[in-house]
Amino acid sequence: MVVTTVSPITSIVSTIAGDKVDVVGIVPEGTNSHTFEPPPSAAKVLSKADLVFINGLKLEDPTADLAKANAKDGSRIVELGTLSIPQSQWIYDFSFPREEGKPNPHLWTDPLFAIKYAAEARDALTQLDPAGGPTFAASYTAFEKKASALSDALKTDQATIPGNKVLLTYHDAYAYFARDYGWTVLGAVQPKDFEDPTPKEVAALIQQVRTEKVPTIFGSEVFPSKILEQIGRESGARYEDTLRDDDLPGKPGEAGHSWLGLMRYDYTTMVKGLGGTTTALDAVDISDAAPDRAEYPQ
Repeated sequence: MVVTTVSPITSIVSTIAGDKVDVVGIVPEGTNSHTFEPPPSAAKVLSKADLVFINGLKLEDPTADLAKANAKDGSRIVELGTLSIPQSQWIYDFSFPREEGKPNPHLWTDPLFAIKYAAEARDALTQLDPAGGPTFAASYTAFEKKASALSDALKTDQATIPGNKVLLTYHDAYAYFARDYGWTVLGAVQPKDFEDPTPKEVAALIQQVRTEKVPTIFGSEVFPSKILEQIGRESGARYEDTLRDDDLPGKPGEAGHSWLGLMRYDYTTMVKGLGGTTTALDAVDISDAAPDRAEYPQ
């Protein structure tokens, strides 16, 4: 059995595993993964795992500690994010200051890193089950093709945005994406301690939105934000509160309930919100290469 944490990772691992390995997620969708404390029942699940896939980059330390404490002989913890980026490329910013030692961990919102996650999952699963290697390799190839198509479509559609590609969001989840795709992250209203920003910080963000002439600011579907509503109201920007960070669209088993579905949804929301068109993104095939059999806690 393979255990995973946040739902985008569960989706990627399940896509690679196909029907060869049982995949069980333990972080409920829509949960703040930074503050999630695994319940005692998770220890039993983790004790049965042959592999535990986590993001790493200090995102799920309590889960990693619980996995280590309950690991059976021969099990492994695979930190997909940590394996996918050298420390020299870690991003520290307003939500994840260097002095606190925790980098921004949100690599999976960037297709280039999602492909690396899939490659690491393929290799770890092949080591666990060599006989399943050809299946894992084929699944990876199919995923890489679709993720690359999504990346290409994003580049095409973001070129239709009439102004600057600027993001002000609730959660600071797009730093690596922005660096690779030429966007600017103006800020996030959920700071490092996950409390509301101060009035001074809010005033500064309002001024930045006005200066940059940002047409839309983006909130979270899961975490409503009166602060973003205020920033939108006072800056003149539209407040779009349907962006998702790691909560997959729809329900398990439904079309689009996948990493591909999540990211196409978010990119479409962002591009349209900034005045662009999404013809290329709308045409991307987000169907799973194989049925997603993973267990997603709700």
